[in-house]
Amino acid sequence: MSALDFSDRVTRVKPSFTLEMTSRAADLRSKGVDVINLSVGEPDFNTPEHIIQAGKEAMDNGFTKYTSGPGMIELRKAICKKLLIENGLTFTPDQVLVSNGEKQSLYTACQALFDRGDEVIIFSPYWVSFPEFVRLADAEPIIVSTEANNQFEPNFNELISKINSKTKGMIINSPSNPTGGVWSNDAIAKILEISKKNDLIVISDECYEKLVFNGEYTSTEKLNTYNTEIVTCMSLSKTYAMTGWRIGYAVANHNIIRAMSKLQGQSTSCANSIGQKAAISALNGDQKCVEIMKTKYKERRDLMIQLLNEIEGVKCMIPGGAFYAFPDFSYYLGKNHNGEKINDSFELCDYILDVAKVVSVPGDGFGAPGHIRFSYAINKDTIRKGIDRIIKALSELN
Repeated sequence: MSALDFSDRVTRVKPSFTLEMTSRAADLRSKGVDVINLSVGEPDFNTPEHIIQAGKEAMDNGFTKYTSGPGMIELRKAICKKLLIENGLTFTPDQVLVSNGEKQSLYTACQALFDRGDEVIIFSPYWVSFPEFVRLADAEPIIVSTEANNQFEPNFNELISKINSKTKGMIINSPSNPTGGVWSNDAIAKILEISKKNDLIVISDECYEKLVFNGEYTSTEKLNTYNTEIVTCMSLSKTYAMTGWRIGYAVANHNIIRAMSKLQGQSTSCANSIGQKAAISALNGDQKCVEIMKTKYKERRDLMIQLLNEIEGVKCMIPGGAFYAFPDFSYYLGKNHNGEKINDSFELCDYILDVAKVVSVPGDGFGAPGHIRFSYAINKDTIRKGIDRIIKALSELN
Protein backbone atom coordinates (compact mmCIF):
# COMPACT_ATOMS: atom_id res chain seq x y z
CA MET A 1 0.00 0.00 0.00
CA SER A 2 1.41 3.36 -1.04
CA ALA A 3 1.60 6.34 1.29
CA LEU A 4 -0.21 8.23 -1.45
CA ASP A 5 -3.25 5.94 -1.37
CA PHE A 6 -6.14 8.07 -0.19
CA SER A 7 -8.51 7.17 2.60
CA ASP A 8 -11.77 5.40 1.91
CA ARG A 9 -13.77 8.53 2.78
CA VAL A 10 -12.22 10.40 -0.14
CA THR A 11 -13.57 7.83 -2.59
CA ARG A 12 -16.96 7.63 -0.85
CA VAL A 13 -17.68 11.35 -0.80
CA LYS A 14 -18.84 13.08 -3.98
CA PRO A 15 -17.42 16.43 -5.10
CA SER A 16 -19.65 19.51 -4.93
CA PHE A 17 -20.98 19.82 -8.48
CA THR A 18 -22.49 23.22 -7.64
CA LEU A 19 -18.96 24.52 -7.09
CA GLU A 20 -17.86 22.73 -10.27
CA MET A 21 -20.48 24.62 -12.31
CA THR A 22 -19.30 27.91 -10.82
CA SER A 23 -15.71 27.00 -11.66
CA ARG A 24 -16.68 26.21 -15.25
CA ALA A 25 -18.34 29.61 -15.55
CA ALA A 26 -15.25 31.34 -14.18
CA ASP A 27 -13.03 29.43 -16.61
CA LEU A 28 -15.15 30.47 -19.59
CA ARG A 29 -15.19 34.09 -18.44
CA SER A 30 -11.41 34.06 -18.13
CA LYS A 31 -11.33 33.14 -21.82
CA GLY A 32 -13.50 36.12 -22.72
CA VAL A 33 -16.78 34.20 -23.12
CA ASP A 34 -19.93 36.16 -22.25
CA VAL A 35 -21.37 33.80 -19.65
CA ILE A 36 -24.52 34.37 -17.59
CA ASN A 37 -24.39 32.64 -14.24
CA LEU A 38 -27.84 31.60 -13.00
CA SER A 39 -26.34 28.98 -10.69
CA VAL A 40 -24.91 31.22 -8.01
CA GLY A 41 -25.90 30.29 -4.46
CA GLU A 42 -25.06 33.58 -2.81
CA PRO A 43 -26.42 37.15 -2.74
CA ASP A 44 -25.22 39.53 -5.44
CA PHE A 45 -25.41 42.39 -2.94
CA ASN A 46 -22.37 43.58 -1.04
CA THR A 47 -22.29 43.21 2.74
CA PRO A 48 -24.08 46.25 4.28
CA GLU A 49 -21.75 49.12 5.11
CA HIS A 50 -22.18 49.12 8.90
CA ILE A 51 -21.13 45.46 8.99
CA ILE A 52 -18.10 46.11 6.81
CA GLN A 53 -17.15 49.01 9.07
CA ALA A 54 -17.27 46.75 12.12
CA GLY A 55 -14.84 44.39 10.41
CA LYS A 56 -12.48 47.25 9.57
CA GLU A 57 -12.59 48.51 13.13
CA ALA A 58 -11.82 45.03 14.41
CA MET A 59 -8.66 44.93 12.30
CA ASP A 60 -7.66 48.49 13.18
CA ASN A 61 -8.07 47.68 16.87
CA GLY A 62 -5.92 44.57 16.62
CA PHE A 63 -8.75 42.11 17.01
CA THR A 64 -6.96 39.61 14.81
CA LYS A 65 -6.26 36.84 17.32
CA TYR A 66 -7.93 33.61 18.34
CA THR A 67 -11.21 33.79 20.20
CA SER A 68 -12.64 31.18 22.54
CA GLY A 69 -13.46 27.97 20.70
CA PRO A 70 -17.28 28.24 20.83
CA GLY A 71 -17.13 31.89 19.76
CA MET A 72 -16.87 35.28 21.44
CA ILE A 73 -19.17 35.56 24.42
CA GLU A 74 -20.42 38.91 23.03
CA LEU A 75 -21.43 37.22 19.79
CA ARG A 76 -23.07 34.29 21.52
CA LYS A 77 -25.04 36.72 23.66
CA ALA A 78 -26.09 38.61 20.51
CA ILE A 79 -27.22 35.31 18.98
CA CYS A 80 -29.29 34.50 22.06
CA LYS A 81 -30.87 37.97 21.90
CA LYS A 82 -31.66 37.49 18.21
CA LEU A 83 -33.19 34.06 18.82
CA LEU A 84 -35.40 35.43 21.58
CA ILE A 85 -36.61 38.53 19.72
CA GLU A 86 -36.94 37.11 16.21
CA ASN A 87 -37.65 33.43 16.79
CA GLY A 88 -39.20 33.34 20.25
CA LEU A 89 -36.54 30.88 21.45
CA THR A 90 -34.70 30.93 24.76
CA PHE A 91 -31.08 29.79 24.72
CA THR A 92 -28.05 30.61 26.84
CA PRO A 93 -24.55 31.34 25.44
CA ASP A 94 -23.28 27.90 26.51
CA GLN A 95 -25.88 26.40 24.16
CA VAL A 96 -24.39 28.23 21.15
CA LEU A 97 -21.48 27.18 18.93
CA VAL A 98 -20.17 29.70 16.40
CA SER A 99 -18.51 28.08 13.38
CA ASN A 100 -16.78 29.00 10.14
CA GLY A 101 -20.06 29.17 8.28
CA GLU A 102 -23.21 27.15 8.86
CA LYS A 103 -21.80 24.46 6.60
CA GLN A 104 -19.27 23.66 9.29
CA SER A 105 -22.04 23.64 11.91
CA LEU A 106 -23.97 21.03 9.92
CA TYR A 107 -20.88 18.94 9.25
CA THR A 108 -19.80 19.02 12.88
CA ALA A 109 -23.31 18.11 14.07
CA CYS A 110 -23.22 15.00 11.88
CA GLN A 111 -19.75 14.10 13.13
CA ALA A 112 -20.88 14.44 16.73
CA LEU A 113 -24.19 12.59 16.40
CA PHE A 114 -23.83 9.82 13.80
CA ASP A 115 -21.66 6.77 13.50
CA ARG A 116 -21.11 3.64 11.43
CA GLY A 117 -24.31 1.61 11.17
CA ASP A 118 -26.59 4.62 11.67
CA GLU A 119 -29.11 5.71 9.05
CA VAL A 120 -30.10 9.34 8.58
CA ILE A 121 -33.20 10.49 6.72
CA ILE A 122 -32.69 13.14 4.03
CA PHE A 123 -35.47 14.58 1.91
CA SER A 124 -35.14 14.80 -1.86
CA PRO A 125 -34.52 17.26 -3.47
CA TYR A 126 -31.69 17.87 -0.99
CA TRP A 127 -28.78 20.25 -0.70
CA VAL A 128 -25.87 18.38 -2.25
CA SER A 129 -23.82 18.38 0.95
CA PHE A 130 -26.40 16.64 3.19
CA PRO A 131 -25.74 13.07 2.00
CA GLU A 132 -21.99 13.71 2.05
CA PHE A 133 -22.05 15.01 5.63
CA VAL A 134 -23.74 11.76 6.62
CA ARG A 135 -21.31 9.59 4.64
CA LEU A 136 -18.34 11.42 6.14
CA ALA A 137 -19.72 10.45 9.56
CA ASP A 138 -19.63 6.80 8.31
CA ALA A 139 -23.43 6.67 8.44
CA GLU A 140 -25.84 5.97 5.59
CA PRO A 141 -28.16 8.60 4.06
CA ILE A 142 -31.69 7.33 3.42
CA ILE A 143 -33.57 9.33 0.82
CA VAL A 144 -37.28 10.15 1.21
CA SER A 145 -39.22 11.81 -1.61
CA THR A 146 -41.29 14.99 -1.37
CA GLU A 147 -44.37 16.48 -3.03
CA ALA A 148 -43.34 18.90 -5.79
CA ASN A 149 -46.79 20.49 -6.01
CA ASN A 150 -46.84 21.25 -2.27
CA GLN A 151 -43.64 23.22 -1.62
CA PHE A 152 -41.77 19.89 -1.71
CA GLU A 153 -43.13 18.80 1.67
CA PRO A 154 -42.31 15.22 2.75
CA ASN A 155 -44.10 12.14 1.54
CA PHE A 156 -45.00 11.03 5.05
CA ASN A 157 -46.07 7.50 4.11
CA GLU A 158 -42.66 6.89 2.58
CA LEU A 159 -40.93 8.52 5.56
CA ILE A 160 -42.65 6.25 8.07
CA SER A 161 -41.92 3.18 5.96
CA LYS A 162 -38.17 3.93 5.90
CA ILE A 163 -37.69 4.39 9.64
CA ASN A 164 -36.22 1.33 11.35
CA SER A 165 -34.02 0.39 14.29
CA LYS A 166 -30.95 1.81 12.54
CA THR A 167 -32.48 5.25 11.97
CA LYS A 168 -30.73 7.80 14.20
CA GLY A 169 -31.95 11.14 12.87
CA MET A 170 -33.04 13.30 9.99
CA ILE A 171 -31.96 16.54 8.34
CA ILE A 172 -34.57 19.08 7.29
CA ASN A 173 -34.16 22.33 5.37
CA SER A 174 -36.93 24.92 5.07
CA PRO A 175 -36.76 27.27 3.21
CA SER A 176 -35.03 24.83 0.93
CA ASN A 177 -31.98 24.80 -1.23
CA PRO A 178 -32.51 23.80 -4.06
CA THR A 179 -36.29 24.15 -4.34
CA GLY A 180 -37.05 27.36 -2.45
CA GLY A 181 -39.92 25.44 -0.87
CA VAL A 182 -41.17 26.48 2.55
CA TRP A 183 -42.77 23.72 4.59
CA SER A 184 -45.95 24.43 6.50
CA ASN A 185 -45.92 24.46 10.29
CA ASP A 186 -48.15 21.40 10.22
CA ALA A 187 -45.63 19.45 8.15
CA ILE A 188 -42.75 20.37 10.45
CA ALA A 189 -44.82 19.54 13.54
CA LYS A 190 -45.54 16.13 12.02
CA ILE A 191 -41.80 15.62 11.46
CA LEU A 192 -41.17 16.41 15.12
CA GLU A 193 -43.93 14.08 16.28
CA ILE A 194 -42.60 11.20 14.19
CA SER A 195 -39.05 11.90 15.38
CA LYS A 196 -40.03 11.89 19.04
CA LYS A 197 -42.01 8.67 18.64
CA ASN A 198 -38.98 6.97 17.07
CA ASP A 199 -36.33 8.62 19.29
CA LEU A 200 -34.69 10.48 16.38
CA ILE A 201 -32.69 13.68 16.48
CA VAL A 202 -33.57 16.44 14.00
CA ILE A 203 -30.95 18.71 12.44
CA SER A 204 -32.78 21.78 11.14
CA ASP A 205 -30.94 23.83 8.52
CA GLU A 206 -32.48 27.31 8.71
CA CYS A 207 -29.98 29.15 6.55
CA TYR A 208 -32.71 30.98 4.59
CA GLU A 209 -34.96 31.80 7.56
CA LYS A 210 -35.07 35.53 6.73
CA LEU A 211 -35.94 34.94 3.07
CA VAL A 212 -39.61 33.90 3.34
CA PHE A 213 -41.92 35.86 1.07
CA ASN A 214 -45.39 34.95 2.28
CA GLY A 215 -46.27 35.00 5.97
CA GLU A 216 -43.97 34.75 8.96
CA TYR A 217 -41.21 32.20 9.33
CA THR A 218 -41.41 29.86 12.31
CA SER A 219 -38.28 28.11 13.53
CA THR A 220 -38.52 24.34 13.93
CA GLU A 221 -37.67 24.58 17.63
CA LYS A 222 -40.59 26.98 18.16
CA LEU A 223 -42.94 24.21 16.98
CA ASN A 224 -41.35 21.64 19.26
CA THR A 225 -44.21 20.78 21.61
CA TYR A 226 -43.03 17.15 21.55
CA ASN A 227 -39.69 17.74 23.30
CA THR A 228 -37.87 16.31 20.28
CA GLU A 229 -34.09 16.68 20.32
CA ILE A 230 -33.19 19.37 17.75
CA VAL A 231 -29.96 20.95 16.54
CA THR A 232 -30.82 24.28 14.91
CA CYS A 233 -28.23 25.59 12.44
CA MET A 234 -28.39 29.17 11.23
CA SER A 235 -26.23 31.51 9.19
CA LEU A 236 -25.42 35.15 8.54
CA SER A 237 -24.30 34.38 4.99
CA LYS A 238 -27.55 34.72 3.05
CA THR A 239 -29.35 37.10 5.41
CA TYR A 240 -26.65 39.79 5.42
CA ALA A 241 -24.80 38.96 2.17
CA MET A 242 -21.85 37.72 4.25
CA THR A 243 -20.98 34.44 2.50
CA GLY A 244 -17.24 35.17 2.46
CA TRP A 245 -17.12 36.17 6.12
CA ARG A 246 -17.81 32.51 7.06
CA ILE A 247 -19.93 32.86 10.18
CA GLY A 248 -22.67 30.43 11.12
CA TYR A 249 -23.87 28.90 14.36
CA ALA A 250 -25.67 25.99 15.95
CA VAL A 251 -27.87 25.92 19.03
CA ALA A 252 -28.93 22.82 20.94
CA ASN A 253 -28.81 21.31 24.39
CA HIS A 254 -25.61 21.73 26.39
CA ASN A 255 -24.35 18.18 25.83
CA ILE A 256 -24.66 18.35 22.04
CA ILE A 257 -22.98 21.75 21.84
CA ARG A 258 -20.21 20.56 24.16
CA ALA A 259 -19.57 17.55 21.90
CA MET A 260 -19.59 19.67 18.77
CA SER A 261 -17.24 22.22 20.37
CA LYS A 262 -14.83 19.43 21.25
CA LEU A 263 -14.63 18.34 17.62
CA GLN A 264 -14.45 21.88 16.23
CA GLY A 265 -11.67 22.71 18.67
CA GLN A 266 -9.51 20.02 17.06
CA SER A 267 -10.34 21.07 13.49
CA THR A 268 -10.50 24.86 13.19
CA SER A 269 -10.05 26.07 16.79
CA CYS A 270 -12.49 28.95 16.39
CA ALA A 271 -14.34 30.98 13.80
CA ASN A 272 -12.80 34.00 12.08
CA SER A 273 -12.34 36.68 14.77
CA ILE A 274 -12.92 39.60 12.38
CA GLY A 275 -16.05 37.94 11.03
CA GLN A 276 -17.31 37.46 14.57
CA LYS A 277 -16.98 41.17 15.30
CA ALA A 278 -18.82 41.96 12.05
CA ALA A 279 -21.51 39.43 13.00
CA ILE A 280 -22.21 41.26 16.25
CA SER A 281 -22.85 44.43 14.25
CA ALA A 282 -25.08 42.51 11.84
CA LEU A 283 -27.25 41.00 14.57
CA ASN A 284 -27.45 44.08 16.79
CA GLY A 285 -27.68 46.67 14.03
CA ASP A 286 -30.49 48.09 11.91
CA GLN A 287 -32.29 45.28 10.07
CA LYS A 288 -33.64 47.53 7.29
CA CYS A 289 -30.90 46.24 4.97
CA VAL A 290 -32.35 42.74 5.25
CA GLU A 291 -35.82 43.91 4.27
CA ILE A 292 -34.46 45.85 1.27
CA MET A 293 -32.68 42.76 -0.07
CA LYS A 294 -35.70 40.56 0.62
CA THR A 295 -37.99 42.92 -1.36
CA LYS A 296 -35.65 42.78 -4.35
CA TYR A 297 -35.44 38.99 -4.19
CA LYS A 298 -39.22 38.73 -4.26
CA GLU A 299 -39.42 40.97 -7.35
CA ARG A 300 -36.78 38.85 -9.06
CA ARG A 301 -38.54 35.64 -8.04
CA ASP A 302 -41.82 36.76 -9.57
CA LEU A 303 -40.07 37.68 -12.82
CA MET A 304 -38.09 34.44 -13.08
CA ILE A 305 -41.07 32.20 -12.29
CA GLN A 306 -43.18 34.00 -14.88
CA LEU A 307 -40.51 33.62 -17.57
CA LEU A 308 -39.82 29.96 -16.76
CA ASN A 309 -43.50 29.02 -16.89
CA GLU A 310 -43.74 30.63 -20.33
CA ILE A 311 -41.21 28.13 -21.73
CA GLU A 312 -42.88 25.32 -23.67
CA GLY A 313 -43.18 22.16 -21.58
CA VAL A 314 -41.68 23.67 -18.42
CA LYS A 315 -43.44 23.71 -15.05
CA CYS A 316 -42.26 25.68 -12.04
CA MET A 317 -43.99 26.11 -8.71
CA ILE A 318 -43.77 29.45 -6.94
CA PRO A 319 -41.11 28.99 -4.23
CA GLY A 320 -42.02 30.38 -0.83
CA GLY A 321 -38.49 31.38 0.13
CA ALA A 322 -34.72 31.40 -0.44
CA PHE A 323 -33.61 32.65 -3.89
CA TYR A 324 -33.97 29.57 -6.09
CA ALA A 325 -36.39 28.40 -8.75
CA PHE A 326 -36.58 24.66 -9.38
CA PRO A 327 -38.49 24.03 -12.61
CA ASP A 328 -39.16 20.65 -14.19
CA PHE A 329 -37.47 20.39 -17.62
CA SER A 330 -38.31 16.71 -18.18
CA TYR A 331 -40.05 17.68 -21.43
CA TYR A 332 -36.62 18.21 -23.01
CA LEU A 333 -35.04 14.95 -21.91
CA GLY A 334 -34.74 12.49 -24.78
CA LYS A 335 -34.47 15.28 -27.35
CA ASN A 336 -31.49 15.57 -29.66
CA HIS A 337 -29.00 18.15 -30.88
CA ASN A 338 -26.85 17.32 -33.89
CA GLY A 339 -27.60 13.65 -33.34
CA GLU A 340 -26.62 13.71 -29.66
CA LYS A 341 -29.38 12.65 -27.28
CA ILE A 342 -29.91 14.49 -23.99
CA ASN A 343 -30.46 11.81 -21.36
CA ASP A 344 -30.60 13.65 -18.04
CA SER A 345 -30.42 17.08 -16.42
CA PHE A 346 -26.61 16.93 -16.24
CA GLU A 347 -26.46 16.70 -20.03
CA LEU A 348 -29.21 19.30 -20.43
CA CYS A 349 -27.33 21.79 -18.25
CA ASP A 350 -24.15 21.06 -20.19
CA TYR A 351 -26.05 21.75 -23.41
CA ILE A 352 -27.46 25.01 -22.04
CA LEU A 353 -23.97 26.09 -21.00
CA ASP A 354 -22.36 25.11 -24.31
CA VAL A 355 -25.03 26.65 -26.55
CA ALA A 356 -26.67 29.40 -24.51
CA LYS A 357 -23.63 30.24 -22.37
CA VAL A 358 -25.85 30.15 -19.29
CA VAL A 359 -24.78 28.33 -16.12
CA SER A 360 -27.45 26.37 -14.26
CA VAL A 361 -27.40 23.45 -11.84
CA PRO A 362 -28.74 19.97 -12.75
CA GLY A 363 -31.50 18.60 -10.56
CA ASP A 364 -30.16 15.04 -10.75
CA GLY A 365 -27.40 16.12 -8.39
CA PHE A 366 -30.04 17.14 -5.85
CA GLY A 367 -31.87 13.84 -6.20
CA ALA A 368 -34.50 15.34 -8.54
CA PRO A 369 -34.14 14.02 -12.12
CA GLY A 370 -35.41 16.33 -14.83
CA HIS A 371 -35.27 19.49 -12.73
CA ILE A 372 -32.84 22.39 -12.98
CA ARG A 373 -31.96 24.89 -10.27
CA PHE A 374 -31.79 28.56 -11.19
CA SER A 375 -30.81 31.34 -8.82
CA TYR A 376 -32.46 34.74 -8.88
CA ALA A 377 -29.77 36.31 -6.70
CA ILE A 378 -28.99 38.41 -9.74
CA ASN A 379 -30.47 41.51 -11.38
CA LYS A 380 -33.63 41.45 -13.50
CA ASP A 381 -31.95 42.36 -16.79
CA THR A 382 -29.58 39.42 -16.43
CA ILE A 383 -32.48 37.10 -15.58
CA ARG A 384 -34.33 38.17 -18.75
CA LYS A 385 -31.23 37.84 -20.90
CA GLY A 386 -30.40 34.41 -19.47
CA ILE A 387 -33.90 32.96 -19.93
CA ASP A 388 -34.05 34.36 -23.49
CA ARG A 389 -30.81 32.57 -24.31
CA ILE A 390 -32.14 29.32 -22.82
CA ILE A 391 -35.36 29.54 -24.86
CA LYS A 392 -33.35 29.99 -28.04
CA ALA A 393 -31.10 27.03 -27.20
CA LEU A 394 -34.07 24.77 -26.41
CA SER A 395 -35.69 25.66 -29.72
CA GLU A 396 -32.74 24.03 -31.49
CA LEU A 397 -33.52 20.62 -29.94
CA ASN A 398 -35.58 18.05 -31.82
